[in-house]
Formats: sequence, C-alpha cells, structure tokens
Amino acid sequence: MSETQADVIVVGAGPGGSTTARYLAERGLEVALLEKSSFPREKVCGDGLTPRAVKQLIRLGIDTSEANGWVRNKGLRVYGGRTEPFELRWPELAEFPPYGLVKGRADFDKILADHAVAGGARLFEETTVTGAITGRGGRVTGVTTKDGRTFSAPVVVAADGNSSRLALSVGREKRKDRPMGVAVRTYFTSPRSDDDYMESWLELWDGKPGESNLLPGYGWIFAMGDGTCNVGLGTVSSSASGQGANFRQMFKAWLATTPEEWGFREANQVGTIGSAALPMSFNRQPAYRDGLLLVGDAGGMVSPFNGEGIGYAMEAAEMAADAVTDAHFRGFGTPSAERALQGYVSRLKGEWGGYFRLGQVFVSLIEHPQVMHVCTKYGLPRPTLMRFVMKMLAHLYDTRDGDWMDKVLTTLTKVAPSA
Repeated sequence: MSETQADVIVVGAGPGGSTTARYLAERGLEVALLEKSSFPREKVCGDGLTPRAVKQLIRLGIDTSEANGWVRNKGLRVYGGRTEPFELRWPELAEFPPYGLVKGRADFDKILADHAVAGGARLFEETTVTGAITGRGGRVTGVTTKDGRTFSAPVVVAADGNSSRLALSVGREKRKDRPMGVAVRTYFTSPRSDDDYMESWLELWDGKPGESNLLPGYGWIFAMGDGTCNVGLGTVSSSASGQGANFRQMFKAWLATTPEEWGFREANQVGTIGSAALPMSFNRQPAYRDGLLLVGDAGGMVSPFNGEGIGYAMEAAEMAADAVTDAHFRGFGTPSAERALQGYVSRLKGEWGGYFRLGQVFVSLIEHPQVMHVCTKYGLPRPTLMRFVMKMLAHLYDTRDGDWMDKVLTTLTKVAPSA
C-alpha cells in the first residue's frame, strides 16, 4: 500500500476541485488533486456560463477569447407568456462582465484541471476515493482509494459532487428540507448553433401552447458554435422528497412542440440523453468540520433560482483556498488555524445564505406550473420588472453603489435568514 502526503488533498477535479487546487498551489501549498475518471471526460451540464461564472474564469487567468474556442453570448432570450420571446441583455455592472460563455464540459473541466497542474498541483487520475481516514476525535487526516492507496494531509477538500462519497463516509448526510433539482439534456445538430443569446423557456407545454398541459420546470437551448445545440430541461422541488416525475418523457414532450426546422428531433440527436441531480441551498452542512471542507455540489452549492452550480463552485473554491491558506500559515492543528477554517462557513453563509433562502421561497411557488404561467403572462411584458427579475434569478447585481434594483436585491438578501 503506497502513501502520498501533501498539505491539502482535493477530491474531485471538476470546476470546484480544480479551482481550489489551483489557488492553493499558486500560494505555495503542496496539493494532491484526485479524480476518479481521466480527462477529457463528459458531465451532464447545460454548458452555459453566466457572467457570474465568467468572472471566476477571469480571476483564474483563463483565456476565454473566441480565438481560444469560447462562444460568447450577450444575454438571455426568454420564452413565456406569449408566442414571441423577450430578449434581455446581460446587465452592465461593475462587479460582473456583460457577457456569458458556452463551453462543453469535457473541454471546460480539462482546461481547469490543466490550469491547476500548471499552477503546481499534482493530478492523480483514475483515482476513486472510497472514504476518509480519521484520527483522534474523528478528524479527517486523509483518504483511501479503491486501488488500495492512501493520501494523507492535515486538511481535505471534498469536491466530489452531489453524492459525495467522502462526506458520507464521515456521516455528513444531505438535508431533506432543501430544494433539489433534476436536469436532463442532450445535443442536436441544428441551424441555431451560432445564436448569440442563451435561451430559456419558462413555460413548457406537452402540446400546442395555451391549449395543452403545462409541464413543471424550465427548458434551455444553448448554441455550442460547432453545429450543435445543448438542449435541456430542468425541474426543481422545494424538498428532496418531491422528486418522482418521468423527466425524460417530459423532455421529449416539450421538444416535440419546438419548430421542426430547429432540428430538435431524434434523427438529429447527438449522443444520449443524460440526467443529473442539482443539490441546492447548502443541502449538506456544515461546509467545514473536523478537517474536511465541502466545495460545490458536495455542499449543495447550486442556486435554487436558476440551477447554476459552476460559478458558485468556483467562488466557493476561492473562499476555501483563502481559509486553508490562512490556516496553513497559522499552523495546521492549532486553535487559531481552526478559527480560520471555520471562517469558510461564515463567509459562505454571509455571501449566499440570504440569497439561497429567498430562492427556497421562489421554488415553493414556481414548482406549480400554474403559478409560473401567471408570472410569465403578467410579468414578462413589463420590461422594468423583467430586468429586475433577471438580476435576481441570475444573481447579477452590484452590492455597492448599484442602481435601485441592485440596492433592493442587496437589502433583501441581507435581511433574509441564512439558508
């Protein structure tokens, strides 16, 4: 049995794990980044990145130019309430860039993992973590792998996704009282592949719009710029026990209502229909305890407003890296270092706790298709209201010196109790 030692072990080389590893490595810590698959590898995802996620890529120093293969978009096209869609440009803000990006997850995750390695992290592919190694008092001191290896470090980061075998191995279960989403998606060859707007469908019908049944959830169409579109459907329930519909059947029913010329038919499908769970509103807590930090889906860091997880995973990664770096220089194992690590929990709650709580209220309303129909019918035609709603749903507003919409949203998230 071989043993590898490091200052920090990061389990999972998705956006959250690779970003954590990069920030820690460039600050001088010895990082082991463990990934159960090998790159490139596919993940079920919409492939669309809002300006919130784009900001994190810029902070990392990733080249997101179109010359480097990234597809830019300038806003969101929203269907709902009428036949013709509404086009909403990304807001002009001080804190976020005014554009989104699209990139396939197979390429995206490899870029971030390579970036972590370039920063000094050691990447171990085909390394499946089976559980935590614990020491005195239950503190996590490392991990074991399926092939019999061990990795030891004073601090371990679980960025291993929704199921998080690592968190479960130390008894950190998911909370049943938090929203849980499900997404299904596939790719189609389509003449719409070069669209410069991301597209969101707030009403899904299983037949002729207005004359058939409303389906729960929302749809998306993201142009990939390579001749294909990523097309998907997402649903959300106010609690984990509320899932149970046949999502693939719903997905196919909605696709059948889209125009034939768009190409979203089985004959043009590329690959299979994939599905994934979307854990929301800190549904696994605490984000730090006994030497183990949770980042991204492992800690339920998906927005209940729009199902976005990548941007939050990357933001949490930087917060986790700040706390771990601070603890490292204070001296791992000291009371002072523990206070630094506990600061990660406080910072997460301070940044997103109120926003996620508002999202839980939002979900409890819109999980009923009839409520969504009323909102789209009477809300979408009002441009000012829709700009406000877009800022809220996409979590895009300036927290300092913004306009009146930004000030209202900032105040709401501050007065709401933390999720």
